[in-house]
Amino acid sequence: METVFKKGLFEGKVALVTGGGTGIGLRIAKELAMLGADIVIASRKLENLEKGAKEIEQFGSKVFSIQCNIREEESIKECVSKSIGQAGKIDYLINNGGGQFPSPAEFINKKGWHAVIETNLTGTFFMCQEVFNKQFSQNGGAIVNIIANVLRGFPMLAHTGAARAGVDNITKSLASEWGRYGVRINSVAPGTIQSSGLDSYDPQYREFIMTFAKNNQTTRLGTSAEVASAVMYLLSPAASFITGQTLYVDGGESVFNAVMPPTENDKHPPFDPD
Repeated sequence: METVFKKGLFEGKVALVTGGGTGIGLRIAKELAMLGADIVIASRKLENLEKGAKEIEQFGSKVFSIQCNIREEESIKECVSKSIGQAGKIDYLINNGGGQFPSPAEFINKKGWHAVIETNLTGTFFMCQEVFNKQFSQNGGAIVNIIANVLRGFPMLAHTGAARAGVDNITKSLASEWGRYGVRINSVAPGTIQSSGLDSYDPQYREFIMTFAKNNQTTRLGTSAEVASAVMYLLSPAASFITGQTLYVDGGESVFNAVMPPTENDKHPPFDPD
């Protein structure tokens, strides 16, 4: 595994990564560890935490694993308290934890709607709030929320589209309220990424995704490494004057225009050093 960032960039820092046991979250956690940060990964599933921690440990940083269900307020409070107790502090919060299921809008029931909203929107907000109240209000810090490219709607995933759009707005609101405390907060909105999250969908829906996934100016799927690089930048001193923004990592999917449709080319090879 390689990185384009300077060795030791996050030396002495502690990062809490929700959903850090698999997929994009794990890739973010591994790169943070490679760059010198100690890592706390939080996830609902213990087996994901155990496997992810072993992969992160190879980079020599301290790794702490904490079970956490971000749909439950008490679980969030316990997670943050344990993170500070075990790692000593929190400098960075990466809200990557989430989940959804594909469905036509007319078939989403109330239970399914609330499950997705509570995970992706409510859980993200209360994780931000708890870390701020317990740590950042006194010491400052940086938050990066992982959302999705929802600028033109999110068909077949209307529930998560609504939730992610809400997080985009929360990012702006919290950046305004908490800037005076030395807190920066931004979001990263990935396009369609080749990761374990995509693999979790059934084959029929995966095939559906693949039909439109290359509607961008790179004509390919993104990689977890490319999302992680955006997060590293937003956490780094290079982004010290950036807050309340959403960075789209989507190969230009969000600006797709029929006047200039994507064409096959070899000018944009993926960055995937894993």
